[in-house]
Amino acid sequence: MFSKTNLISTLVTSLWAYFGGYLVWDIIATPLMEGHNGTATGVWKEAPDTLHLIIGCIVLAFAFSTIYSKWAGGSHALSNGAQFGLWVAILLGLGIGMIDLSISNVTDLTGMFIGVGLSAVFYVVMGVLASLVYG
Repeated sequence: MFSKTNLISTLVTSLWAYFGGYLVWDIIATPLMEGHNGTATGVWKEAPDTLHLIIGCIVLAFAFSTIYSKWAGGSHALSNGAQFGLWVAILLGLGIGMIDLSISNVTDLTGMFIGVGLSAVFYVVMGVLASLVYG
């Protein structure tokens, strides 16, 4: 769990989580989600709490890298990383997205599916990065 490879994968994927998260969820998602926001107000902070954002990215990357290493079973082709990332996107993007859609007013159905697509991009890239480190 705390192998050199896993720690390097955690570093690489946490950098992607932070900078790629900004790219995917702020730069790309903001214009795409225009008009698909629900009626919830005051949900998003004006500026993120950077310390907790960095800690969250590291935790996400460590869990992702650790689970990927077990899931891949020693076969670290790029396609394995991409496939793992897609499964995570289905779990978090589609699964949690549908749950959020059913219990909150953050977005509409179209916005939820945009989020699923962006989750797929985000986690597939993360999976490819993990597979590169492990491979």
